[in-house]
Amino acid sequence: MNTAVPSPGDRTPATRPVVHLFPGQGDFAVSPLVRAARAHPCVRSAVAEVFDQAARAGTEFGIAPMGEALLSDTPPSGRDLAAGPVGTPQLALFCSSVAIHRALCEAGQTPEAVLGVSFGEIAALTAAGVFDVADGARIACLLARQLTRCAGGMTLLGAGENRARALLREAHAPDLALACVNDTGETVLSGPCPDLRAVEQLAGRQGLPTSRLRLPFSAHHPSLTGPARAFEAAIRPLAARPARIPVVSVVHGGPYGPDDDVHRGLANCLIHPARLPEVLHRLTARRPALLLEAGTGRALTRNARHTLPPAAADAHAPLAEPGYPWPPATATWSRLDDHTPLAPR
Repeated sequence: MNTAVPSPGDRTPATRPVVHLFPGQGDFAVSPLVRAARAHPCVRSAVAEVFDQAARAGTEFGIAPMGEALLSDTPPSGRDLAAGPVGTPQLALFCSSVAIHRALCEAGQTPEAVLGVSFGEIAALTAAGVFDVADGARIACLLARQLTRCAGGMTLLGAGENRARALLREAHAPDLALACVNDTGETVLSGPCPDLRAVEQLAGRQGLPTSRLRLPFSAHHPSLTGPARAFEAAIRPLAARPARIPVVSVVHGGPYGPDDDVHRGLANCLIHPARLPEVLHRLTARRPALLLEAGTGRALTRNARHTLPPAAADAHAPLAEPGYPWPPATATWSRLDDHTPLAPR
């Protein structure tokens, strides 16, 4: 993968459509957002704007406004957010992702499509205009409430899909599910914590790395039909508008179409697996893309680099790459000169 960071004067990426990638909950930290807001005016203004637009919705769930605190000299930590009312970390992640998307747009890196992974679909749909920020914030908080009913945990496994399935068979862990396929050498398992511990121990004996995600719930598990139905019913009154740009859902397996039910699609993220590689291949099959991670980490960028050949995509994580060249708002290096559409589902 060509990992050279593009610069405003580099015209090569101009022929590639920009796609913003919205991550799920497993790779969120507050400090990169704070650093970027202090260093780049476009990030700071976007953070202030988005958190302000979400503040009223947050108070409906007992969550105090966070924008001013995040931009202060003593911002809250991730631990502080986790100790807040239910939904506080999810609301912070949602607002952060939408703010990063807006900052990238302000910097001339407007996307032709957006891609959401699991929880990231809420921000992706908001970025595409399907929901406004207030309703997106409500959806994030309503999902957080349902996640309290999703007992268990999730483990990152340094193995591909076939090896992961073999490990589940060897561990005799039928209650675990293969929740996510991130790339050819990385998957996520979901289910009861005792079963996860057994698989982690077996993986360790086989030399496979594991890491328990710091998420106190399971997801992408077929047993979660009850929380999924309740979540869908709770968000159904929030109207979905036509998307301004394609919204690619990793759980859905491609872009949502005009006849697809996005409320059901969001609920499906609780019970269906997320398979990123095949969606990335479809997305870049017709035309190479410039992939920019609208999150505070770099996990999606790493997965994309492991999945796609250099000719298919350049992938970057602007908040996680030191020295990433945020261009001025007048720059046009990432605006599209060639409007060949991205590959359909």
